[in-house]
Amino acid sequence: MKCILMSALLLTTVTTGAMAQEQRPNVVIMLGDNVGYGDIGAYGAGEIRGMPTPRIDQLASESLRLTQYLVEPACSPSRAALLTGRYSVRSGLNGVIIGGTPNTLQAGEVTLAELFKTKGYATAIAGKWHLGADEQSWPTRQGFDEYHVGVLESTDGTLYRESMQRQGMPEQAIVGAEPSVWESEPDGTLKKVRPYTLEYRKQVEGDIAKASVDFIDRASKGNEPFFLYVGWTHTHYPTRTAPEFEGKSRIGIYGDAVMELDFRTGQVLDAIKAAGIEQNTIVIWLSDNAAAPTAGPFDTRYGFNGPFREMVSVHDFLPTLASIIDAEVPTDRPIDGVDQSAFFTGAQEKSNRESLITFVADEVAGVRWRSFRLYPKQFVMAGGNPSMNGLAGNRMEMNGFPAIYNIEADPREEVNVVGTAAWVVGPYLRVIGDYQKSLVDHPNPKGFSLTEFGK
Repeated sequence: MKCILMSALLLTTVTTGAMAQEQRPNVVIMLGDNVGYGDIGAYGAGEIRGMPTPRIDQLASESLRLTQYLVEPACSPSRAALLTGRYSVRSGLNGVIIGGTPNTLQAGEVTLAELFKTKGYATAIAGKWHLGADEQSWPTRQGFDEYHVGVLESTDGTLYRESMQRQGMPEQAIVGAEPSVWESEPDGTLKKVRPYTLEYRKQVEGDIAKASVDFIDRASKGNEPFFLYVGWTHTHYPTRTAPEFEGKSRIGIYGDAVMELDFRTGQVLDAIKAAGIEQNTIVIWLSDNAAAPTAGPFDTRYGFNGPFREMVSVHDFLPTLASIIDAEVPTDRPIDGVDQSAFFTGAQEKSNRESLITFVADEVAGVRWRSFRLYPKQFVMAGGNPSMNGLAGNRMEMNGFPAIYNIEADPREEVNVVGTAAWVVGPYLRVIGDYQKSLVDHPNPKGFSLTEFGK
């Protein structure tokens, strides 16, 4: 087996040999939730931080590492980017989806699962979705045959009951706001199977792993290849683990959750091996948007994003996997991902990507070009390192000049080199200009804001 590892928590195994049509590979994507670059042993954490991750580290040891892998800066945007190959702003999903708001994945989007279906794949998802609860947005209406242990919303919702009880809210209102766990019927209809509570939070990761293992066992015996998307809920707050992982790490509940996530990952990898399909299965392990050390209860803030600024892109998977399985990428809309299949399989030395735009709401927040990152507005946070604050940071106008960092020389982005590297503004403006041209025929939908109304 030839393996590929990409940094920022992306591990991929790729089969050797030609991807002949009759030998199309199975694909398993595992997505961690709020896991930091600096939380995994393969990136210098693990035992050193009191929370070993042997299964993920083993996968890393068999893999090729990329040094500049980028995602979008929040849960819903990264998931939208992963499944559509497009900047999340193009689908109106560039903010975190909160239940009760109109943000939702539209029926007209073409997802990775829908591309796999065009090539005869069996498709399934287990775990977190977070791309909207409207029926048009359900995984089973977006190319997935099955949905198990379905967490449609964010895990934040498990805190609603306790918070609402403190405010004296009636039980009927609490039940209406409390998230649920869902399962799909044979016709794709979703049904509630239980409330998603703090108590069930202890059990959910094990159930996601079991559902994934069961699907792999069933699908591997079929006559068609399969695509499985595993949406883990660790290490998103509020953190709870199965009893056997309580006290497992040396740093408390966050470390316990990292170690359970590692174990559950191993269960999925073991199922692939037990099914005898290792040599024809691509496995992708990644995190959605890095750790959130400024969010949630204090004892869950131990996630670490390593030495890099949290603007960590998943857009390339759709065109890359489409190329591998010989599926057609949509041509009626902008696709921001690039085909990396030759790079991932070793046929070429370098990546096909040299730039990426990152958005906060519908505003360009940063532009990556080669080894430089430019910010139209500088991120500032009084009394703290801006690289640790992400969306919690404030942004400030810089007198008409962008802040420029050479992240190869300065990975923590502490030295603004606008005075000596202003020439980078030329490529920066070209990247922005190309994006703006794409909006002429394909304008972005109006995004939803919880702070600006009537616009």
